[in-house]
Amino acid sequence: MPKIPEPQNQWYVVHVLSGKEQQVHRRLLRNLEAEEMGDKVFEVLMPTELVSEVRGGKKSERKKKFYPGYIIVNMNLLNLDGSLVDETWYFIKETDGVIGFAGTKDKPIPMRQREVEAMLNQIKEREEGSRPAVQFEVGDSIKVVDGPFQSQDGIVEEIDVERGKIHVSVSIFGRETPVELEFWQVERGE
Repeated sequence: MPKIPEPQNQWYVVHVLSGKEQQVHRRLLRNLEAEEMGDKVFEVLMPTELVSEVRGGKKSERKKKFYPGYIIVNMNLLNLDGSLVDETWYFIKETDGVIGFAGTKDKPIPMRQREVEAMLNQIKEREEGSRPAVQFEVGDSIKVVDGPFQSQDGIVEEIDVERGKIHVSVSIFGRETPVELEFWQVERGE
């Protein structure tokens, strides 16, 4: 049996009803305070990221869950001998909308420390900036929806995800011309 982490280092992936992540997250936080479980449940996360997209020619940003159907909980669920902490178990399992724990049938297994660190880093990175909702690949046909090249068709030549830029080849006066655009300025072509 793997070594059980200290109580404050136990992180679990909790499977919840799809589309109900926000409600379960709020419910757990509310119940956490009402039932004074702060000494057993330390953190409840529903990671989101800012996604930018163009709809009807206008750029918009919205929050999107990046683990749909799951929330992440830092809690004391297992004693160091591997036995369940009943109070914490029932607190989570009895919450309306919770299905169970990911990756297990009987007894929950805490995430490995390196998995926790990678996940927390990923959450931090994604919360710091927005990413485009549409992902393009080199060779895709696109249509420019904003800027001086609006209504032009083009082909994706290069993608710079870090800067949110896309290099496109568009036809201007019968000549293929390279143009650098932002992701939100283009949409998939036919």
